[in-house]
This record gives sequence, C-alpha cells and structure tokens, in this order.
Amino acid sequence: MLQHHIKDFIKKALDEDLGRGDLYALFATDKEVQAYIIAKQEGVFSGEIYLKAMLEHFQLALVSSYSDGESFAKGAILCNIKGSHIHILQLERVLLNILAHSSGIATLTASYVRLIKDMHVKLLDTRKTRPLLRQLEKYSIVNGGGHNHRFGLDSMLMLKDTHLAYAGNLKELISTARERLPFMCPIEIECENYKQAKEAIQAKADVIMCDNMSIEEIKEVVAYRNANAPYICIEASGNINLKNIVQYASSGVDAISVGSLIHQAQWLDLSLKIEG
Repeated sequence: MLQHHIKDFIKKALDEDLGRGDLYALFATDKEVQAYIIAKQEGVFSGEIYLKAMLEHFQLALVSSYSDGESFAKGAILCNIKGSHIHILQLERVLLNILAHSSGIATLTASYVRLIKDMHVKLLDTRKTRPLLRQLEKYSIVNGGGHNHRFGLDSMLMLKDTHLAYAGNLKELISTARERLPFMCPIEIECENYKQAKEAIQAKADVIMCDNMSIEEIKEVVAYRNANAPYICIEASGNINLKNIVQYASSGVDAISVGSLIHQAQWLDLSLKIEG
C-alpha cells in the first residue's frame, strides 16, 4: 500500500511541476551524465524510498545513496545518480523538495530523541500534518527515531474535549464504544486536568493524554495510575519542546507527543550538481 501511495504521490508531484511539458526538452540534445545531491548542512537523511521510486520512474541509475536514518555532515554527497541529463533536470526540484522536507523532519526528531534516549519514553508525532503529505511526514518521523501516533480517525479512538462536551458519563461512553466498534482498538482520552484524568482512569481508558498539564499535575496522574491501573498508558502533550522535554520525560509518563516535530521542522539546505 505504501509503495502504491509513493508512486501515485510522485506522479502527481511531477505532473504539477512539468505541466504541459519541459520546454528545455523541446530543443536540448540529451546525454548521459552523473548528478550528486550535496548537503549544505549536517542532518539525518530521510526519503530513500521516494528517491528510488522517482529514479525508477525516469529509468535513472542510483550509484550510491545514504540510507534512511543515517546521519551526515555538511558537504556530504547524499546520493549519486547516473542517466539522462534531461530526466535529471526534470526531477531535480521535486526530488530536492521531498528530500529537504523529509530530512528536515528526521533531523529535528533526532534532536528530541537524543535528549530522552535513556529515559524509556516514546516520542510520538501527531495528526498535525500537511494535507496529502501525512505518509511522507510520518515516515520521516520514524527515520529520525520517533514513533507514529495514529495515522487517521480509523487508527484508534481518541476522545477529545470536542467529543466529550455533550457525551455525559465517560464510563458509559467508553463502554458503549467498546461494544460498537467493529474491531478492537485502543481508546485514548484527552484530559486537561487531574480530575478528568482520574475519571478516565476509573473508566478504564487504554491511554490517558495529559494535555497542557503542568509537570506537577502530570506526576499526580502518574501516581494515581501506578496505584490503581498500572497497565494504562500515560501520554503528555501540549507545548513540549527541546527546552522542556527532559522534564516531561522525567515525570513518569510512557509517551510524549509533539506536533512541532512536523510543523516546526525546517527544510534542510540541499543542492544538486551535474557532471558531464
């Protein structure tokens, strides 16, 4: 399914860029060349499967490449491509966009992971992704050492304040959901304070998200969970960044979700050079 998505995504991206056709190709004489993608800054590589699919689309040869999740220094040659000069020019911008965006997310994710790598806490992404780029962006998270939260509304049931406003009794709502869901899936409850989290634990939710809670309040939730339902997962979320993630990871939570892994990641500075 992922391979089908990638091929479809690449076709649409190339169609967008090529439009009615590459004007240069109308008069240029083609020849075989080698091209190199060079990193102008250090980072973590991501986008290998998109790179290979795009080269296959244009029947270009991949001589060498970094692997997903591999760190690189400024000046590194990330990949070496061989084939039609015209085809390389046609894929250049789309390929650089994909690799720069994907590697930017992986690089930022790796920065978070390094800070909590010995703390037995999972770093999760969120659904705050760009429309139609979710597969690419969540794939990039994994290449940076993070983990994917749910992909969509069909992955797991998360009940937020917008669901709970008119829901009534939380325990009854969870019980009804378990009876009516067509398959077994985790039920996560978003909680804004200790009282809500305690109620969700008593209602036997699978995951408690502590949303925008203070670290001290999260510690209270963790202590109550440990004493009453140690099998329930506690997740911290909301305004967590590189400066405070270690404090949140030290609170006893099992997971931390960070939306900014994707929406605050900067594109890496990459360039393509061609040799005849």
